[in-house]
Amino acid sequence: MSIFDSLVIHGLPLVPKFIVARFAKPYVAGSTVEDAVRAIRSIMDEGAMATVDILGEEVSDRSLATGYTNQYLEVFDVIASEGLDSNVSIKPTMLGMKIDEAFCAENIGAIAAKAVSTDNFLRIDMEDHTTTDPTLRIYRTMVKKHGEHVGVVLQAYLRRTVADINSIMDLTPNIRMCKGIYREPRAVAWGGFETIRENFTYTVEKLLRAGSYVGIATHDTHLVWAAMSLIDRLGLNRDQYEFQMLYGVDPGLRRIILDGGHRLRVYVPFGRDWYPYSMRRLRENPTIAKNVLLAMLGKKTL
Repeated sequence: MSIFDSLVIHGLPLVPKFIVARFAKPYVAGSTVEDAVRAIRSIMDEGAMATVDILGEEVSDRSLATGYTNQYLEVFDVIASEGLDSNVSIKPTMLGMKIDEAFCAENIGAIAAKAVSTDNFLRIDMEDHTTTDPTLRIYRTMVKKHGEHVGVVLQAYLRRTVADINSIMDLTPNIRMCKGIYREPRAVAWGGFETIRENFTYTVEKLLRAGSYVGIATHDTHLVWAAMSLIDRLGLNRDQYEFQMLYGVDPGLRRIILDGGHRLRVYVPFGRDWYPYSMRRLRENPTIAKNVLLAMLGKKTL
């Protein structure tokens, strides 16, 4: 990342929310579950699948965490009643992890049980590095009870990720592998762009060779090519993996992946708590971030 891009990203917190909202709109399905259903149907029309996420994180109130848990139970019912090709993704800090790990595990357990009863699937998202250990503990508990209906996320930019894979390999884990987007200290995260790419490729191959189902989550064309090459070398069937992308990001690449005969799942976020999610997306893409800052200054966007 250039020095200018770094300055742009550090300037984002100064941007008024209404300007951020204008640029974030393409990346959030809307504020209601009905908005999410419309987005998922559009994705299905393209031949893709979805995973739906209610926006929110870092909850410190038990009643709010319980409320989000109940919303997720309702989302599974909507998916079933609407006949949608979608599963569900959750963030542990939204469900009480920062309040009490046992309380969070209880909430996730209720959602996982709903995934089982509706013959669906629950993906436990990974957040910043301080949540990695408790998230993996909860994941192990959920897999022992609910089996193949539960998966988790690992992040290639964390130094610990290979060791984490080794620690859960006995579960034949279902993993979404992504680069990672949280701002982390050097002590815990690889900083070099190419190093992260190499670790992403290495970990995806390690998992696939071990028989894990992998959600290959990337918008990096080089990594898509590397994964397709690996899939060909290993002779994998299309039901042994999938590609994953974010809602609103690079629909052209999405079409290329689908036209290549691969399965692809789109991450569809919705809800009122859109701001933290949108800021992470902007930090990930300095070009869009520049446009946000130009809009704040009343300048024409690029």
